[in-house]
Amino acid sequence: MNERIFVGNARDHMGEEISLAGWVDVCRDHGKLIFIDLRDMSGKVQVVFDSKNDEAYKTGSNLRPEWVVSLRGVVKERPANMINKDSALGYLEIEAREVKVISVAETLPFEVDKDTKGVNEETRLTYRYLDLRSERMKRNLKMRAEVIQYLRNYLHENNFLEIQTPILTKSTPEGARDYLVPSRKYHGKFFALPQSPQQYKQLLMVAGFERYFQIAPCFRDEDARADRSPGEFYQLDVEMSFVTQEDILDLVETMFTKMVQELFPEKRVTFTPWPRLKYSEVMEKYNSDKPDLRKDINSPDELAFAWIIDFPLFTPQTKEDFFHGAGDKYAPSHHMFTSPKEEDIHLLDTDPLKVKSYQHDLVLNGYEIGGGSIRIHDPKLQESIFNLIGFTDEQKKSFSHLLKAFTYGVPPHGGVAPGIDRLVALLVGERNIREVIAFPLTGEARDPLMDAPSEVSKKQLDELGIKIKKHV
Repeated sequence: MNERIFVGNARDHMGEEISLAGWVDVCRDHGKLIFIDLRDMSGKVQVVFDSKNDEAYKTGSNLRPEWVVSLRGVVKERPANMINKDSALGYLEIEAREVKVISVAETLPFEVDKDTKGVNEETRLTYRYLDLRSERMKRNLKMRAEVIQYLRNYLHENNFLEIQTPILTKSTPEGARDYLVPSRKYHGKFFALPQSPQQYKQLLMVAGFERYFQIAPCFRDEDARADRSPGEFYQLDVEMSFVTQEDILDLVETMFTKMVQELFPEKRVTFTPWPRLKYSEVMEKYNSDKPDLRKDINSPDELAFAWIIDFPLFTPQTKEDFFHGAGDKYAPSHHMFTSPKEEDIHLLDTDPLKVKSYQHDLVLNGYEIGGGSIRIHDPKLQESIFNLIGFTDEQKKSFSHLLKAFTYGVPPHGGVAPGIDRLVALLVGERNIREVIAFPLTGEARDPLMDAPSEVSKKQLDELGIKIKKHV
């Protein structure tokens, strides 16, 4: 056969004989003519088997949905009365000359030529590789890839350097529960999966890489929410030196607005420029720090971006805060590296709850899709924040590497980290972020496809110096 081309490129070979391969989407037997729709990652095309070509027709008559085939045929225009205006390639078809069955498929547990939203989620995730064959899921992952590629290209063009930070790192008390990884070589000691690249990106600023980004995986052992996957999520992690808060907000606003115009031209951004609203004002007006500012909340194509600024630096610490300081201390509203506003620094000694910060949250249609801040770059100020949180000397020691780095010349810096999963879900019109993640966990933090988490062998546990304590 000739070199295989993608289905979507068949339009460029009108009148030519080409080779295709993919999955049988649907079959239609019209007697002397048999039709199938052939599907690959680029789209679908109709293939016709004429009884005049006995060998191809015989094989075509035995084909069934989801079988994998390769074929050779001639690209032809369809008769005017046979054009399918609902299909991108509905004006052409492939007249089959040869066809080969590569593999057959058993009866699927659910239909993939229809929207799978109505299928039980446990079943969908158990057979996620089938679920991803549906048009909606295929489109969701395609748009996710295009969003990431756009953001990556935009930042490269604006002098940002893409740098990967470690996945195995140190457990530090940053506000959420860590996923721990036991060390085989050092029994009783553990790595942690990063809740975010927060400390590494600040260290990159100390290192002189003034414009950094990465598409960063983040890991937090927390309960599931519709807008966050339990365990793992991805964010666009951005950090810059020698910038103001306005510089950060302007960068993201321009980048996202252009991305929507290019990738989602059917969408309408409600406000240009985006509103920049004070935390106290939105709480008073909307009783929420992530208000839905759409003019028509029933319009799926309206995107109401807004920045929320002037957050309090602290909130009163509660039992739910994942800090182990004194109960009468303070919890950071964002995180412990957020800088207080310069005009409020004097209040740290007298009334910390009145201190405002350089935190900024990005909201879209009633959801928080990212946050960031100008960071503290003064080691003495950073240590005073640790004290107000109520960190013990041992807890402060967890951050000694950062405080030490700050003694070697650190620039003022700040950043932002929009969540990729939530952003894409809102752009493609999905309410649950699991609809835009290839292989998500269930709401109970399980992977029914791989059957994870799973038990491991006693040998593996012995190597790690771990003994399992049975629940009574």
